This record gives sequence, C-alpha cells and structure tokens, in this order.
Amino acid sequence: MPLTLAPALASIVRPGTIWWSGATVVSHEHRLDPLLAEAEAKVRISPPAESVAVRTMYKKVGLDPTKTRPSNEALLRRVRKGDTLPRINSAVDIVNWCSLEFQLPYGLYDASKISGDVTMRIGLEGERYAGIRKDEVNVGGRITVADSLGPFGNPSSDSARTMVTPATTKLLVVIYAPMEIAQPQLDRVIKATAERLAMIVGGQPAS
Repeated sequence: MPLTLAPALASIVRPGTIWWSGATVVSHEHRLDPLLAEAEAKVRISPPAESVAVRTMYKKVGLDPTKTRPSNEALLRRVRKGDTLPRINSAVDIVNWCSLEFQLPYGLYDASKISGDVTMRIGLEGERYAGIRKDEVNVGGRITVADSLGPFGNPSSDSARTMVTPATTKLLVVIYAPMEIAQPQLDRVIKATAERLAMIVGGQPAS
C-alpha cells in the first residue's frame, strides 16, 4: 500500500516505507542485547553529529528542532549521555536501533490499526492525538502521517492508537528522511531495516 506525500511536503521530505506482515513481536528479544550494546558502544566511541538535514527539515515547517527534537536526535543524546536505548519490544527496539545508527527519524505503527489510505502531510490547526506514555501530541503545522481516522504519527512521537505491541503481526515502518538524503542512500537504509526485521521478528514485506 502506497503512502501519499502531500504537495506541500514534496520538496521537504523523502519518505521511506516498509509494510510488513507475519511479524512475531515479543516483549524482550535477547538476541538484540549484544547488537544494541555494540551500536551504543560505537556511538559513544565515535558519536555521529546530529543530522543537519533532519534539523533543516524541521525548520522548513516552522519547528525549532531543539525544542521539539526529532526521535533520532533524542536517541543519540540519550546514548551519548551514557544511557542505553529504551527497550520496549522487539519491533520497536529494531526501529530505535536503526534510527540511532542511520540518524533518521522513524515511525513504527500497527498496520492493522490503520484505516484507509495513509498520507504524509502538514497537520491542520488543532489536530492532535493521544501519545504513547504522553499527554496529547499536537501536530498542527507539523509533519504527520494520517489515515481516514486522522493523524497517528510524526517524526518526534507516535500515537497510542497505532502503537505496536506483542499482539501486532502487521507493521508499517515510516522513515521521515529529509529530501537532502539521496534516494540510493534511503534505499540502503530501507534494505538494512527490512533485513533486521526479517532476522528478529520474522515475516516478510506485505504484498
């Protein structure tokens, strides 16, 4: 299923998507323990710079990325301080690993909770959703993904409605890549992410 990019974002975002089926999500996947520890160690030894392109993407829609941080930068800052990546479940942990390594914001959604076509657009004034472990998330004037029921995700935080749990078997991964990221580079990121999904949660790209 395609994701439609609104014309207002066509020169700002180059989204990547992975629709995935047959996943087996578990609360804690021990095979990820050494892989995440290695990724964290690499960041502490040779920390990547915050993605200038991602910050620019936020500024182009009128957001201050130091106040509303992209998810990749929030993860990077956490690990550079000496903390570990948060462990939520096997699917979320994979996406956080990829976001940290590739320094791009990711969104992860339970595809069975999505209704109708998916569009990436600028949120309308007053649009908001219940966040995951947060109060309501305002997406007015911000980059957001939405279905027929309304917005359910953005590059900083996702919604409770479409959050992934161990009951999830169908996934939608959205990579909020800035337009400055070349398509071949984004294709490599998508490929690596899909390989990690296949290795850890099983399943395959949805047809």
